[in-house]
Amino acid sequence: MDRQARVELSTAAVPAEEAFAYWRELICETFVQLNAAPVTQGAFAGRIEHVPVGRLELSTVVAAGQVVRRTRSLIARSGDEYLLASIQLQGRGLVEQDERRAELRAGDMAFYDSTRPYTLHFDERFRQLVVQVPKRDLAVRDTRRLTARTLGRGGPGQVVPAFFTSLADAAKANPHTTAPLLPHALGLLSAAASFAARDEPAPDPVQALVRERALAFIRRNLGDPGLDVDLVAGACRVSRRTLYRVFTPDGGIATQIRRIRLDRARAMLLEHPDRPVAAIAALCGYDSESGFHRAFRAEFGMTPRECRDGTRGQ
Repeated sequence: MDRQARVELSTAAVPAEEAFAYWRELICETFVQLNAAPVTQGAFAGRIEHVPVGRLELSTVVAAGQVVRRTRSLIARSGDEYLLASIQLQGRGLVEQDERRAELRAGDMAFYDSTRPYTLHFDERFRQLVVQVPKRDLAVRDTRRLTARTLGRGGPGQVVPAFFTSLADAAKANPHTTAPLLPHALGLLSAAASFAARDEPAPDPVQALVRERALAFIRRNLGDPGLDVDLVAGACRVSRRTLYRVFTPDGGIATQIRRIRLDRARAMLLEHPDRPVAAIAALCGYDSESGFHRAFRAEFGMTPRECRDGTRGQ
């Protein structure tokens, strides 16, 4: 499936006895590799409307009851690193991850991380919007505190499900008009992650805007070995001191640049297995392959080749 295209998928065109097996293939193509089982015997029907907004993917799922699992063996066979959020539109759902359970009713949402096992339960027919984004695109490093926590009714996070529901509707009607909203969507998703982790996001909207501008500039210019705080500050028209203050919770602006570079490099190693490591290092702003190897090993505990081969040095 082309993740950058609008796609409608359905079990309607296959024989009834093959419907759930076909559905299992559809959800694996749309999201990540998953196991699934129906909760009742008899006919099964399901439909997915998938629409991208830049790197963000929005999928509206309407289906009969089922249990969906992301297992350790499936995780080991793929390099997918996504943060996902289920927004319940109709029916009820349950998200389990990191020894927590989030019960979802209409208007609720909960996060889960594709790099660790999770389970989704639906006891009856449901309708849900799934928001999916590469983890490297969010200002969130450790997701263990925010997964499987209910967001929605009665709290500051209640505006997030409404925003993404409206964004999905707008993207289906005219995807070209929603592309400029991507930075706002990523910022709001990061804020929702902060709410879920029980951390208050930065209260200053000016600082939040500076942060989004800085991250966007860094991502666009990762290939420049000279990318540093001065370049980012100049592009955002703020002082070095302001940037330091905005990125202090993340370890500083230099740390953020290094993390984004290395996250991008790791993704490219997995997505382009035939591309030389030296070429990937250069595309991510490293002017020497040896320097790239040292930084990669320090960050991930393995060499670029071990990452690509799915092995880890002793």
